[in-house]
Amino acid sequence: MSEKTIKENLESFAAKKVLHYLDEDPDKALPKLLSWAEKLDKNNRFENIFLPIHAILDDPNNNWNRLVKSLWTDIAPEVRKRFFENFIVNASLIGTPRQEKLKEEHDCNIPWAILMDLTSSCNLKCTGCWAAEYGHKLNLEYEVLDDIIRQGTSLGTYMYIFSGGEPLLRKDDIIRLCAAHPDCEFLAFTNGTLIDEKFADDMLQVKNFVPAISIEGFEEATDYRRGKGTYQKIIKAMQILKEKKLPFGASCCYTSKNVDSLSSEEYMDFLIEAGAKFAWFFHYMPVGNEAVPELLPTPEQREIMYNRIRSYRNTKPIFTIDFQHDAEFVGGCIAGGRSYLHINANGDIEPCAFIHYADSNIREHTLLEAYKRPLFMSYKEGQPFNDNMLRPCPMLENPGALRDIVKRTNAHSTDMQSPENVDDLYAKCKPYADNWIEKADELWISSPGYAKYKSRNNQ
Repeated sequence: MSEKTIKENLESFAAKKVLHYLDEDPDKALPKLLSWAEKLDKNNRFENIFLPIHAILDDPNNNWNRLVKSLWTDIAPEVRKRFFENFIVNASLIGTPRQEKLKEEHDCNIPWAILMDLTSSCNLKCTGCWAAEYGHKLNLEYEVLDDIIRQGTSLGTYMYIFSGGEPLLRKDDIIRLCAAHPDCEFLAFTNGTLIDEKFADDMLQVKNFVPAISIEGFEEATDYRRGKGTYQKIIKAMQILKEKKLPFGASCCYTSKNVDSLSSEEYMDFLIEAGAKFAWFFHYMPVGNEAVPELLPTPEQREIMYNRIRSYRNTKPIFTIDFQHDAEFVGGCIAGGRSYLHINANGDIEPCAFIHYADSNIREHTLLEAYKRPLFMSYKEGQPFNDNMLRPCPMLENPGALRDIVKRTNAHSTDMQSPENVDDLYAKCKPYADNWIEKADELWISSPGYAKYKSRNNQ
């Protein structure tokens, strides 16, 4: 056994002992867990996270304190314990240092998470959905998925996210993968309509699977985009998960049609009452030849999302991620393996779920080979694509960057039915990007993160 393996095993053992104490008395054990985590963080990678946690733990009425404590009242003990082991210990405290070591050794990006399309099939047909462009006959075989995870964990990646199509069309394979890799944490972006009592019981059995249910606001907005009756099926799924004390969250795509509803306090309170512990907010992306540009939010609507999500973080007991507006916390675009990547149902290894170009396929290349190939290396060299952290994306806000990368690396369109020429994608995104600049600059310069980012990057 190598010295590295012995060290990781000791850290894992120590972590599990601490987590055992959490179940006995979380009020006393949480500060001890934080102190232990700080000692393990020898390179101060998580310093910006630890500092505010101290303040949170000192205030019992803080919304974040209430969210953390709800994990003891609302989540089954063994599920909670497995989540802490996999997410905090394996994916972060053990996985992150291993990734950083290998990044330096191989001079390429190594991701914290891998997003995989289990299938291109779906039981819904949502307006403007890019996944529908792939066709409905593609699947990643179980053996391929299993091998991806084995390759990934060897490189320090313990977080795996399923998408599609509708990933729950592959329920049996999801549960099988979770059981085969108990040291990994699994999440799925799902429309939620296939969650039933049987699947919830299977989730309780494996303990390391968390659904993020796509919901577009309330009934009218959700059914407008996803089909009549979808909202009520989602509500039923949430009720099942809450009753069985299983963790889940929401995946919310904001468009020009639903910003007011989706950003409302009423909607946030609805998610919390339903039992959601987190909410991912995604900006609609005009991907594919059949995209609907009219669904793109205006600069004023983006400003609404930016301000309201930040205000809710000070008041609401739910963890929120605004995928397009939180780049300041991660230093820009996280795609191309910098923090995550996407493997579609055909096996194409793409930089991002929204960037449908590739120069590698998992059936022909290992993960590490793909990370070192021209497309991903161009991402590494180009990140961040903009010094304004509210303009992070090489497609939506810097379309010239993506066009240049695709042409320079000879990456091909991965759309199986209607390949999209990168010049056409550029032409579709450029007016939108230009229209966002003024508002983005105004918001960024006045944001609390601006001075910190400038200071950090001028050192």
